[in-house]
Amino acid sequence: MALAACLPLEGRGEDAAAPPHAVRFRFRCAGTVSNWQFPTGSFQLAVSNWQGVEPGGRLTDMTPEHVISATAVPTGNVGSAFYFHPDTLAKGKELGLDGMRFYLLGRGGVLGDAESDVVASAFGYFSPALVAKLWNTAKETLDPREAGRIYHECCAAVGRSKLADVEGLGAYCDAAEAVVGAAHPAGLALFAGIAAEPLAEDLPGRAAQLAAVLRELRGSAHLLAVLASGLAPGVAHAIKRPDMVAAFGYETPPESVDADAAKLEAAEALTDQLLVPAYSALSDAQGEALVAGIEAMAAAYGV
Repeated sequence: MALAACLPLEGRGEDAAAPPHAVRFRFRCAGTVSNWQFPTGSFQLAVSNWQGVEPGGRLTDMTPEHVISATAVPTGNVGSAFYFHPDTLAKGKELGLDGMRFYLLGRGGVLGDAESDVVASAFGYFSPALVAKLWNTAKETLDPREAGRIYHECCAAVGRSKLADVEGLGAYCDAAEAVVGAAHPAGLALFAGIAAEPLAEDLPGRAAQLAAVLRELRGSAHLLAVLASGLAPGVAHAIKRPDMVAAFGYETPPESVDADAAKLEAAEALTDQLLVPAYSALSDAQGEALVAGIEAMAAAYGV
């Protein structure tokens, strides 16, 4: 148990039943904001698992769960924005690779010259047959590790073209690197691979690359969560993106039952839980910087 003074909100309580000398207070306990009324005066309230209050008494919503929720979608959008960007496609063509082969070899190249089944297991949602076809023909043209390094630089290059005028990138990078450093890589193959790659020295390029790294962190964790929730990755993909079943190599959608939708919801919640330890490394200021930074980056990218 910990003793902590309640923090006053605005003025007196407004409930009709409240006595005229009551003052409304709000506090956060175990992630839930509660409103209470007490007679004015000096007192303390015993609270267990006190959280969400900064030194000096400012209420904050920058819990790990909040930061995870607020950054999930924009990180996914920014982190993948370079995949089929015209500049990335042009680089792939220069190397003798079409868009999909450069995507697969570049993103999967952090795994090294692995067998296609290994790559398919890390990507998770693609048909293994499609992965084998693209991976095996692509690596005849370019070494996978070299492709991975070039693809990582393509990410930075697109970032430089989009983020030069965005403020707060230094603070964003500091926060993102704290999350990456705190994340345990076990079972997260694509995240572990890209996290080991060197980052660009300039802030726009570095911020773009870190968004891609954090995207792989959530994506890899989500794949674990899908499996732990009793759902086949192909089925999860068909439920979430029914319009992209063929693009991922399936001639017909993988069969699913009504219960699978609930399993996918459970997997989303479990994904967030798996990320809490890494995001717990952030201070409130870093959490704010990560949220503000990725929102500004998404606006600059137009995603």
